Amino acid sequence: MKSRKHVHGKKWETVRDFLNEKVDQYNRPGFIENDPVSIPHSFRRKQDIEIAGLFAAVLAWGQRVTIINKCWQLMGMMDNDPYKFILNHSEKDLRPLMDFKHRTFNTTDTLYFVEALRWYYQQHTSLEDAFYVPGAETIELGLNQFQEIFFSLEDAPRRTRKHIPAPIRKSTCKRLAMYLRWMVRQDNCGVDFGVWKRITPAQLVCPCDLHVDRTARRLKLIRRKQTDWETALELTAHLRAFDAADPVKYDFALFGLGIEEGWSKQVKV
Repeated sequence: MKSRKHVHGKKWETVRDFLNEKVDQYNRPGFIENDPVSIPHSFRRKQDIEIAGLFAAVLAWGQRVTIINKCWQLMGMMDNDPYKFILNHSEKDLRPLMDFKHRTFNTTDTLYFVEALRWYYQQHTSLEDAFYVPGAETIELGLNQFQEIFFSLEDAPRRTRKHIPAPIRKSTCKRLAMYLRWMVRQDNCGVDFGVWKRITPAQLVCPCDLHVDRTARRLKLIRRKQTDWETALELTAHLRAFDAADPVKYDFALFGLGIEEGWSKQVKV
């Protein structure tokens, strides 16, 4: 990682130097508008941010414009007051939700999410409790714990489990890893929220989506052939060598290079 590299006609001392500049470029308020993180940014109450963020992350599949539109459709069905809706909805209030669908996320999934979240928030004030594992090195145990808690209701549909994956099943958990980045990371740039304080940025694992995966491979930050949870850990280990306290800030750089600058399609390093 210490060898000089030529990227876009410039010579960089290290890959870290290059990625740090890209973090500065993309970790800015302007990033918010065209990203699913814009959904929770429309709320101020902590629980609204958590709920809107969870739905936005889970539904983050496909074109970003479509994802954002679908999330706003769902928020509208919750009267744009998700925490109040989750806790106080009636059976009649649920009827509009029966028409909601995004890719493989259907009515069954939507209604179960609402039911599971109401049950949870009747007992807890924050979703952080479901992810927090004291002394954990990374978020791995927390992701496993969240899946177990979320599907602990007796009527939990088996089909809905695919929307809340867990490392124990080898999933990259890319959307939930992104959600945790939103909730945990806190800096002066305004994109991530930092509303959770017990889980630290050092414990986060980089969301390994298609764009991040391909860009990281071009930078030789991933050597594992398949893409699974171990791949996400491998990438995060390399990023931790660049910044042990905040390795997942480099998600901005890798994603930005991949989707905004086309690295995941054509650029070779």
